[in-house]
Amino acid sequence: MNWTKTFVGAALSAGILIASAVGASAAIACTGNVCWHTHDRFGYPADAGVVIHRDDWRGDPNDHYVFREHEGHGYWRGDNWISW
Repeated sequence: MNWTKTFVGAALSAGILIASAVGASAAIACTGNVCWHTHDRFGYPADAGVVIHRDDWRGDPNDHYVFREHEGHGYWRGDNWISW
């Protein structure tokens, strides 16, 4: 058995696993009291009013946050999903 190839293969596999875990960060994005889960931190337009929170964020129950999930790049403005 070639230990060098085994070691190099294991090191490459570990590196790929670590890189994928770092790139798969999640967050919660909100506009007003409407929030959704996102896996990317987009450069939202300044006038969109999007606030990004950590994935473990929980809003104050008195603020009545609503979660609306949506696929793709965009943000909620009232009841409308604005795509880009």
